[in-house]
Amino acid sequence: MPKGLWIWPSNPKAQRIVLRKVASSPHLMAALTVLGKSKEGMSDAELDDAINDYAEWTTLWVIRQLTSLGFLEYKVDFFGNPAKYQLTEAGRNALATVTGQPVSPKPIAPVPPSAPPTQPPPAPRPAAPA
Repeated sequence: MPKGLWIWPSNPKAQRIVLRKVASSPHLMAALTVLGKSKEGMSDAELDDAINDYAEWTTLWVIRQLTSLGFLEYKVDFFGNPAKYQLTEAGRNALATVTGQPVSPKPIAPVPPSAPPTQPPPAPRPAAPA
């Protein structure tokens, strides 16, 4: 992996070669695996802890490699929570191909429960003749 940043090739044979390189890297596989299990994604610190190497430069290298391949996306939270990395569909497919096990689909944002249908208010009755 000393060649640096990658791009996902269009040739299927070259794709298999890249997947073999990813599978041979313990750091890349650790990151893909924990991100595949994560429902809401992981922040930098969470990913660093999950890779378990305690070297931020290695985590940065992993993030750059997986992002350049199109396996990760970076989701920014505008309300003060940490930004999170999530697997893309390509990342899920790559993880499933490398591990041979299906990966759970991307979590769907929960739909707020709709209020039960209410009955329309009764129509006003005409006033009784006096």
